[in-house]
Amino acid sequence: MFVQSFDSSWFNHPFWRTKFLVEDQATVAGILESGVKHIWIDESKSRVIGGAMSPSAPAPSAPAPASPARAAAPVKPQREQRVELEVEVHKAAQLVGRMRGEVTTLFTEVRMGKALEVDQVLPFVEEVSASVQRNSVALVSLARLKTKDDYTFMHSVSVCALMVALSRQIGLSEEETRQAGVAGMLHDIGKMAIPLDILNKPGSLTDNEFAVVRKHPEQGFAMLSECKGLGDVPLDVCLHHHEKMDGSGYPKGLSGEQITRMARMGAICDVYDAITSTRAYKQAWDPSASIQRMSQWKGSFDPDLFQSFVRCIGIYPVGTLVKLESGKMGVVIDQNPRSLIKPRVKVFYSITTGMPVNRYVLDLASPDCGDKIVSRELAEKWGFENLQDLWMGNA
Repeated sequence: MFVQSFDSSWFNHPFWRTKFLVEDQATVAGILESGVKHIWIDESKSRVIGGAMSPSAPAPSAPAPASPARAAAPVKPQREQRVELEVEVHKAAQLVGRMRGEVTTLFTEVRMGKALEVDQVLPFVEEVSASVQRNSVALVSLARLKTKDDYTFMHSVSVCALMVALSRQIGLSEEETRQAGVAGMLHDIGKMAIPLDILNKPGSLTDNEFAVVRKHPEQGFAMLSECKGLGDVPLDVCLHHHEKMDGSGYPKGLSGEQITRMARMGAICDVYDAITSTRAYKQAWDPSASIQRMSQWKGSFDPDLFQSFVRCIGIYPVGTLVKLESGKMGVVIDQNPRSLIKPRVKVFYSITTGMPVNRYVLDLASPDCGDKIVSRELAEKWGFENLQDLWMGNA
């Protein structure tokens, strides 16, 4: 049978997806053990075995719950195998293209005063999570290419993906991970209360304008407090993602352990995406340089969580231009789970000849590879344009 929906919150059952085909007894056992009282079945999407299904046909008896002594263990969501970025990037591009309009519409309605409903957000988080599960950096890298015009909306998608990826990196439970994703999607919802002339101002903000912007965590908290079934984590991250470990953040000036782990995670993910994105008032920073700069901002981030974040996206994130010991230049096209300093690189230029070369992919972690990265470089310095075409597989 095809499960169309549950009668309880997404946070109260062990399944990442709220719509799926039940194909084995373990899934049935997981539904029974979850405590969900009712589910809705879509017969048009169900598979027919041994005869047609119809509303008039008697429904098959549900398996009796196992006795306490022999109760089935809760089903662990099936994890898809990791795929290379070149494979996932096309799926992620379709997802980004679709979500750009849908998330923009959702946030615009909030700006116009419509109350947010958690069921509007969960499908987005579900799809983002599935992409991150297949490849932790494909969607994040694509979302980084957002324009200044859609920054506010795509920033939420990107932070959602980063929160899910970081949650998995540090081994959080499935429930914690999905709540982290929802928190990432909604952490900046309070910016919908900021006048557009301030939010999109191309120049520096005045003191009064900055004071208006600094109110967005509390305004977002007030908005989310009216959203039934949301849970505490999104509220907490929304209110506290601008707090800093040394107490110099806002709105409460919390420090250290006063800031929850989820809010500390939100601070890292929010800042990384912000500085690597083109804004109305600044150009994007190089992703690798951004990691280096963030590591130098003592007192801003939880050091242990920041190290986990680096392990998640890499010392040389996708899109980083690197110089190799062989005198070649390449762009990082994927991370290597075996080594942070040995990503996969697409080589395209020879420094020795000053000419492009036939492009090829080099796995720096391969035992047969004798090359290595000697430095990261700025594309502007070398006059390279559209490096994203290289790592996106368009060139």
